Amino acid sequence: MNKKSLAVIIASVLVMGVFAGCSSSTPEKNSETPDAGVFNPDEEEGIEIDVLRSNLGSIPKIEGSLKLGAVAKAFENEYWRTLKEGYGVFQDKLQDKGYDVTIDVSSAQGEGDEQGQLSIVKDLINKKYNALLLSPISDGNLVPGVEDAKKASIPVVNVNDGLIANADVFVGPKAIQNGELAAEWIADKLGGKGQVAIVIGMPKAFAARQRTAGFEQYMEKNAKDIEIVAKQNADWDRSKSKDLAETWIKQYPELKAIFCNNDTMALGVVEAVEASGRDILVVGVDGIGEAYDSIKAGKLDATIDSFPLYKSQIASEVTLRIIAGQNVPRVIWTPQALIDSTNVDKNAEEIINWVEPTFE
Repeated sequence: MNKKSLAVIIASVLVMGVFAGCSSSTPEKNSETPDAGVFNPDEEEGIEIDVLRSNLGSIPKIEGSLKLGAVAKAFENEYWRTLKEGYGVFQDKLQDKGYDVTIDVSSAQGEGDEQGQLSIVKDLINKKYNALLLSPISDGNLVPGVEDAKKASIPVVNVNDGLIANADVFVGPKAIQNGELAAEWIADKLGGKGQVAIVIGMPKAFAARQRTAGFEQYMEKNAKDIEIVAKQNADWDRSKSKDLAETWIKQYPELKAIFCNNDTMALGVVEAVEASGRDILVVGVDGIGEAYDSIKAGKLDATIDSFPLYKSQIASEVTLRIIAGQNVPRVIWTPQALIDSTNVDKNAEEIINWVEPTFE
């Protein structure tokens, strides 16, 4: 552990009361492995980054050099390339401020390569990285790696949507709200009536389950005349989702909207809808560049953007605070917003009211 400045020690003492009841983020105080079936970040109180900064102050200056290792799902998906870009942006900001911090970012070969991703994590542990920022492919594939990290006293931050129950901190959007935002938008556009379908991601992915649950629960509570006539997994795959949509379009002549758990699948569905000539709303999740372009072109109707460029910066900031010994809550929420033709041309920083962190 790096030597802490007096300011950091004082800050840590002052905020202990604020975060009473939150799990400790340091490896020594959070060594037990939670039950993966119990921890659900969507059910945690959590706080947003502006509240964390208000409580803890500037990002602490840490003596010596630090190497942070980040692992994404797969760079074949633009979303994960953007998350990687955000890590690079934050590294540059740190180095400009005199922090000796590097952030190395890797990914699995594909979004189904669970063992390959775990191997990357174990390699980072063997190379003695100071902290890990991990976005798992499934809820369980990186758990063994995190156990090894804890034995080596390496802090672990779970970034984005895949769930790691034994990580020290979760940083990401409230996944269930992805589905709620999509459902609210679709229900409004359909006047509260009509047939809809859901294209689900990988069955083992926390985000896929929560996005689907949020959509279904919103409709059940707020739009009882919306009928969900079909739902099926397409494993984050564009061609699978296109094939699925083609089948549904033939099977359900009254189908009015399709909600997809991510943009890659939504863009495949858009292709099927275009080919059919039908007027069917399509909404995705992630806010990738191609989704924005499709909305501007009048094809994709909406996406729920969780702003990965800023999410990875928030995760990196939280990681530094953990290394400095600050008492960070178990869950940190990152921003998200529904993007459609009304705001697709707005700057992201304006949409999420982004504020740059301050540095010691």
